Amino acid sequence: MTINEVTERFAVAPQVQVAEMQSVADAGYGTVICNRPDGEEDGQPTVAEMREAAERAGLAFHHIPVAGGAFPAEAIAAFRQVRQQAEGKVLAYCRTGTRSITLDTLANIEQLSADARIERARQAGYDLSALRPQLGT
Repeated sequence: MTINEVTERFAVAPQVQVAEMQSVADAGYGTVICNRPDGEEDGQPTVAEMREAAERAGLAFHHIPVAGGAFPAEAIAAFRQVRQQAEGKVLAYCRTGTRSITLDTLANIEQLSADARIERARQAGYDLSALRPQLGT
């Protein structure tokens, strides 16, 4: 499993597997956010399977699916709320991690400048420079 640390309290990852949930908990995460819709790809674990594995590992699990390059205000608000209310470290995942880091960048929990958010994503391995016009200052 590849985890790309963004901050001390937040990281993103490509698809996490059911068998990896205990490792996520053992790495110090307390909350997992799935940003994939169910059935997006053959062989992808279902949200129900992931939720059950997360709960067995003692993790809070949230499903905030986004697809097709659309990031609705409701999804951004839900992501922001989970991040703000989470106890401990949060791991968000999707197919590659890009949707998860994009949601975090749009949610702007730490009230960072657009440049700082783009740079933070770059350091985690994601190029979000195309989002610049949507991020304001």
